[in-house]
Amino acid sequence: MLAGRGPTGAELVRSRIALRVRLGSVSPGDRLPDAGVLGEELGISEITVRRALEAMCQDGLLDRRRGRAGGTFVATDWDAVVAVLHDADEAAALDAFHLLLECGLVAHAAGELTGDRPGDRPDGSPDEPLKGPLDGLRALVEEMDLTDDPAQLLELETRFHLDLAQALGGAGIREFAADLLGRQCLLGPAPTPALVRARNRCHADLLDELARGAMDPAVRAVKAHRHAEPR
Repeated sequence: MLAGRGPTGAELVRSRIALRVRLGSVSPGDRLPDAGVLGEELGISEITVRRALEAMCQDGLLDRRRGRAGGTFVATDWDAVVAVLHDADEAAALDAFHLLLECGLVAHAAGELTGDRPGDRPDGSPDEPLKGPLDGLRALVEEMDLTDDPAQLLELETRFHLDLAQALGGAGIREFAADLLGRQCLLGPAPTPALVRARNRCHADLLDELARGAMDPAVRAVKAHRHAEPR
């Protein structure tokens, strides 16, 4: 998928299946929904989905099984196949574009999300923090701090970026971010748990700056995320 155009139907199928694997909604060996169901979910024709699934079978990402218990399944060696498909240059380009997207969203939304931290209540009370668009993101940050499961760390970080897009840009931007993240899952290696934890410190800083309405520090937190290094 190029930054200047939307994904083709085949690219959309590939990216969304990859995203589902990263989010844990399907796992290697699981059966995928029928092509008609996927097409309805993605808003594309069933024939386009079938062709995309066939191409993914040819790549080794999916397995086609016949018979009463047949269907299309996520390959049991999904991770090994994905590693062969990695493209460092394209992954770097997508990562840079994703960074640009999030910097733009943060710059646009800064100052509009204040007032959802403890102590920001009109009466100055620190109890029962106000509910706001950042609360769910904070919960994800806290979950990442608490888990030691590498797969869960990847899932939570991906959910953080999807929900950040939703909070700052709405449902349409979330869908756009989903396409980018799915592609990134296919084109580059998954970050290590230590790197995800380092990035999570940037997540926490970003939310603090957004809650304060501080645009420049918030944008710096987004940029720091890309250059975070594990301790």
